[in-house]
Amino acid sequence: MEIRPIEAADFDEWLRLRLALWPDHTADEHRAEMMQIANDSLSPVFVIERGHGRLAGFLEAGLRKYADGCDTSPVGYIEGWYVDADVRQQGLGRALMQAAEQWAITHGCTEIASDCLIDNDVSYRAHLAIGYLETERLIHFKKDLRRR
Repeated sequence: MEIRPIEAADFDEWLRLRLALWPDHTADEHRAEMMQIANDSLSPVFVIERGHGRLAGFLEAGLRKYADGCDTSPVGYIEGWYVDADVRQQGLGRALMQAAEQWAITHGCTEIASDCLIDNDVSYRAHLAIGYLETERLIHFKKDLRRR
């Protein structure tokens, strides 16, 4: 399997993978965000090509002015990272990360950061396995002001 930048023909498969990673969002919400990403030269998407028009995973990256736990700016940032369950534990997720890390280096970054939800043990272990360090934990709160 090959790691490469996304191509226009990958749109449907990219959508399938995004829906697997973020199932709480609708396909329409994903499509709108995907169009923004596809038109942003500073938001690369790398994919794992299975062949026959199929993908096995993707990684969306970008640049941020800062990231929690980092000391430099800009910082490369992993915005989304997913590998289909049937091809995990084969180094493909690591290869996606390496593509993003190289991209960040070429854009002047000396650090790259990522995050995962506190209950996403698969992502947490995957990050640690490829050399990422946990820097801090954060709990987000909200209050719906329409309901009093």
